[in-house]
Amino acid sequence: MSSNHFKQELFAQFARVGKAMSNGNRLELLEFIAQGERSVDELAKVSGLSVANTSQHLKLLRQAGLITCTKRGLKVFYRLSGDDVIDLFTSLRHVAEHRLADVQQLLNTFLTVKDDLEPIPATELLGRVRDGLVTVLDVRPSEEYKAGHVPGAVNIPLSELEEHLNKLDTTQEVVAYCRGPHCVLAFDAVKKLRQKGITAHRMEDGFPEWKSAGLPIEH
Repeated sequence: MSSNHFKQELFAQFARVGKAMSNGNRLELLEFIAQGERSVDELAKVSGLSVANTSQHLKLLRQAGLITCTKRGLKVFYRLSGDDVIDLFTSLRHVAEHRLADVQQLLNTFLTVKDDLEPIPATELLGRVRDGLVTVLDVRPSEEYKAGHVPGAVNIPLSELEEHLNKLDTTQEVVAYCRGPHCVLAFDAVKKLRQKGITAHRMEDGFPEWKSAGLPIEH
């Protein structure tokens, strides 16, 4: 094999990963899987796709080595191949945020209007948690929370927030997080808390990024 042919073949293999991530639905499925192991049916429900369509997307992601699967009984469950997949996703997001004007316009139009305050970095939040200075709020669905969460976080899905405010120590600052830095659940939770007169902020990233950074988690 010549050196030129080797490089061409190598880059072709790299392109398989890029091709698998070149679809918005597949990226969203990766974000859901990053919260914890999910079956095809669960992923189809949360993404709003058909089971058949979801299966095809998962097949491409698995062929690119981004996810793995395990069969238990009649169901197949999918999980990320490793935290490096989260790192790849994060790098893709950062490049898009800095290089694509359309991304910035979307963020400014839809998210900045909800919360223009600086979010709290994960390492800073960890320090505040250890010092007992904040109440951490996980607004993801309960099954995602059970799969792993920030230590000491209270789980109240966004749809139940107003009726379960009594679960929170509102004498402290509340820091909310969800699936990722652009997950609207945390933005909406912070808005609702502030409307109630509660001091609230977002965590800079979501749970997958927290886990990928090697920070402690609870199950």
